[in-house]
Amino acid sequence: MVQQNRLGHALLFLGKEGSGALPMALAFAQYLVCENANENNDSCGTCSSCVKAGKLIHPDIHYSYPVITSKEFDKPISTNFIVKWREFIEKQPYGNLYDWLQFIEAENKQGNISRNECDEISKKMSLKSFESRYKMLIMWMPEMLGDQGNKLLKLIEEPPADTLFILVAENDKLILPTILSRTQLIKFAPLNKKDIAVALEKNEGLTAQKAEVVAAVSDGNYREALLQIQHSEDDWESMLRSWMNAILKGGPVAQVQWIDEMSKLGREKQKQFLKYFIHLIENAIKISVVGVSDNAENTEKQQALNDFALRLNKLCGIEQLEAIVKEIDLSSYHIERNANAKILFHALTIKIYHIISNKSVILIN
Repeated sequence: MVQQNRLGHALLFLGKEGSGALPMALAFAQYLVCENANENNDSCGTCSSCVKAGKLIHPDIHYSYPVITSKEFDKPISTNFIVKWREFIEKQPYGNLYDWLQFIEAENKQGNISRNECDEISKKMSLKSFESRYKMLIMWMPEMLGDQGNKLLKLIEEPPADTLFILVAENDKLILPTILSRTQLIKFAPLNKKDIAVALEKNEGLTAQKAEVVAAVSDGNYREALLQIQHSEDDWESMLRSWMNAILKGGPVAQVQWIDEMSKLGREKQKQFLKYFIHLIENAIKISVVGVSDNAENTEKQQALNDFALRLNKLCGIEQLEAIVKEIDLSSYHIERNANAKILFHALTIKIYHIISNKSVILIN
């Protein structure tokens, strides 16, 4: 776009969690301010502007992101949290909104981009650039903008010369339609499994075989891959077997004991467990369609997963497995939003019992 002089003044980088839309926005902004970009068709990474952009201190690149009220800031704006933001990007460039809010110790507070922030953006973007041709705003999670975002409409539609807005979002359906219509959409697909595996080998020191296994269950989400590594010591298989036995054989007492144990885990571990279950169900569906692979390279762990999947196929047809996946997805959604873990897993246990025991798919509707 830059080389062909087709760069719009408002871009929407749209990509699901872990797809790298935010790191790409940061890299793109660095490219635009680089002093040697024309020579390299990329930012050089060594000039003064690149160094500043890489440290998130370039005077012509501004940032906006969800923040919270605190004792220090009753009307917070992004600038109040800029030091934390720089630390967060350095440590978790593929992090999501939950990671950011935990990083700034939000506890149960919901982050948002406020009216005060919109006023601050208008002031910043009305100034002339200091060093570079462009002055830019990278807004992360415009989904949290709310109706106050309408204050930015005129600025986004008719910005000063050489002013660029880069919105970085995960869900375009949650963005104000009035803002959405004024941006040029650039979609980022989930990352390739091979690329994730290579990155895990290079950056995390995993063996090639381990990296491939983690990449296979990450669903194109690099954040998810990193979480899988963090929780690699968790025995999800054993916990899942205990749950299935409690649902189908143990009865209410065993179910309550299992639910109590699961509810003590943090939200991220609960989500990881459900993600593991979905991966196993996907494996079961694959086996039911194409059969078990006799690949000699299958590890002992993979063979155990195949065995579990075969047993699951004996209990459920594809419709039942689909129903279970939909219920698990819904539960993950509610966990992300602070649902009570005991109530959630109790309800999920009852639903899975009926889906398996009664061959019921009514719940799917």
